[in-house]
Amino acid sequence: MQETTEDDRLVDALGHAAFRTMGALTDLAADAGLSLTQLRVLAILRDRRLRIGDLAEYLGLEKSTMTGLVARASAKGLLAREPDPDDARAVEVVLTEAGHEVARSLEAAMRDALLPLTVRLPAAKRRELRVLLERMLR
Repeated sequence: MQETTEDDRLVDALGHAAFRTMGALTDLAADAGLSLTQLRVLAILRDRRLRIGDLAEYLGLEKSTMTGLVARASAKGLLAREPDPDDARAVEVVLTEAGHEVARSLEAAMRDALLPLTVRLPAAKRRELRVLLERMLR
């Protein structure tokens, strides 16, 4: 039997944290009548406007897939397409007021679902974890 290394334990812990996080986010999205990808789109567009191609690239999706996703979210009244103020030929995707409301609600629900994962850590360790995660994800 192979000895478990510190790297093995790290990968295992990262995987476990990712599965717990994704499970919580998937449940939150489903409760809101959204897919996990739609939840991600709402989170991304909370404070910015993006062209469909840029949004697709950010999410690692094909533009055609993103177009369908935006159309479905638009039909729900969560997203809208607006002219790009810098390029009259281009269109940007933005949150509607209803989309902003859902995003705010989901943000609070995510806090309620994910913060308990860190409750056993003292405040200084939670801050350290945040800094490390931000550094890791740059």
